[in-house]
Amino acid sequence: MATYRIAPSILSADFARLGEEVRNVIHAGADWIHFDVMDNHYVPNLTFGPMVCQALRKHAARADGTPVPIDVHLMVQPVDSLAQAFAKAGADLVSFHPEASAHVDRTLQLIRAEGCQAGLVFNPATPLDVLEWVIDKVDLVLIMSVNPGFGGQSFIDSALRKTEQARKLIDASGRDIRLEVDGGIKVDNIRRVADAGADTFVAGSAIFGQPNYKAVIDAMRAQLAG
Repeated sequence: MATYRIAPSILSADFARLGEEVRNVIHAGADWIHFDVMDNHYVPNLTFGPMVCQALRKHAARADGTPVPIDVHLMVQPVDSLAQAFAKAGADLVSFHPEASAHVDRTLQLIRAEGCQAGLVFNPATPLDVLEWVIDKVDLVLIMSVNPGFGGQSFIDSALRKTEQARKLIDASGRDIRLEVDGGIKVDNIRRVADAGADTFVAGSAIFGQPNYKAVIDAMRAQLAG
């Protein structure tokens, strides 16, 4: 089994102190920084653009200077120009929703041509069909366990079945592909999500909504180790 990764979503951070929040959550043990990009078109709400990503890039590092991956989840339509802009702004992984792209294969190629890892995101009611045809160009599969557009929602249980299905497809491909789940993940359900096959976990309000980020991340790791 791949090493588990915990990717706090800065959607739930204090926007007035974003650089400090990123440093604090990395110090607390975050593996990745998850960056939710909403355009008020594909989803309700408007969040961050590439300039914010670029500004935070220097804060996304460990105490010894090792960079921490910035995991950009694009909830935007159209995808291509923003995907390239975020890649240039310092993103390490850029994932998008296949239904928001006119040509999924081409968008994946564009992201990888910029030197980033490329991911596909599947909403609660979106089937995994497209994955079969482009799995050779995918580095990350992100299963949404809430409907995109808002933080703080409750976990949708059918996402566990979809995670199991995605795990089978990934294993059959023989490729090193991360399987990430995003939405309503907290200490008391992270183990179930891992048991369904996920290896990377996005948590927003479960971490940033608490006074001690390290205590939450440590508790999540304890569940994953159990």
